[in-house]
Amino acid sequence: MGPRSIPALLAGERPSVSFEFFPPKDDASEAALWDAIRRLERVRPDFVSVTYGAGGSTQDRTVRVTERIARETTLTPLAHLTCVGASVEDIRRVVGQYAASGVRNILALRGDPPGNPGGEWVAHPDGLDHATDLVSLIRTLGDFTIGVAAFPDVHPASPDLDHDVEIMVRKADAGASFAITQMVFDADSYLRLRDRVAERRDLPITPGLMPVTNLRQIKRMSELMGMPLPRAVVDRLEAVGDDVDAVRAVGVEIATELARRMLAEGAPGLHFITMNRSTATLEVYDNLGLSAGAH
Repeated sequence: MGPRSIPALLAGERPSVSFEFFPPKDDASEAALWDAIRRLERVRPDFVSVTYGAGGSTQDRTVRVTERIARETTLTPLAHLTCVGASVEDIRRVVGQYAASGVRNILALRGDPPGNPGGEWVAHPDGLDHATDLVSLIRTLGDFTIGVAAFPDVHPASPDLDHDVEIMVRKADAGASFAITQMVFDADSYLRLRDRVAERRDLPITPGLMPVTNLRQIKRMSELMGMPLPRAVVDRLEAVGDDVDAVRAVGVEIATELARRMLAEGAPGLHFITMNRSTATLEVYDNLGLSAGAH
């Protein structure tokens, strides 16, 4: 029997666990990434993904690392694909590369404008304008399982939650069969989006979870992504100041609490944003006792 599909795993009894890595910038960070992948492989996640860098800058490494995961590990890769700076021909070529290396799952994203995630979106003259168009294109290129992004804190370019829900419905209608959120720091905003979408479509939405190990880094990311950090989270992290170990411990504690709450409320799984390190993620994983139910 081949690997089960991601939607089937999300529909299972046990919460699905997945990990997200980002593409390395150079050979040294590529070695560190492989170390994290090997360490996390032991807990047998349901799938792992490698993100695109800003503006598609690391696209080649993303594709290479994803192909290598497919070839050299027991893991199921979820390939990221964005519309940034890419013509339809470019997108077809990348999808073809993924297919040739046995990758069957693709996360279809519009992506952020190069150099400025909050900036004005300009499509490639021969490219696509929306993730919905990308989902439709991928469907014509082969038998892929397609996931999409969800934004619990309302997409920076969106007027309101109603609009976001509408977009999720369109993505489902175009052929998406699951969604993964940006990192969640407020369980209520995740649950609100999930419930609103569930009223309209059967589209499992998995929350993204990042154990914070560095306050400066998360503040920078939240600005870049146009994503509010709840005051309560910032206060708890600032309370321990510059004590690196204490910040890490509080970050793990916050992630554990969020995960417990969302799983208790029926989240189909957890998608850990690892920042290419394994320890904090494994601590949260152990805190949740997920390994007890591992297949």
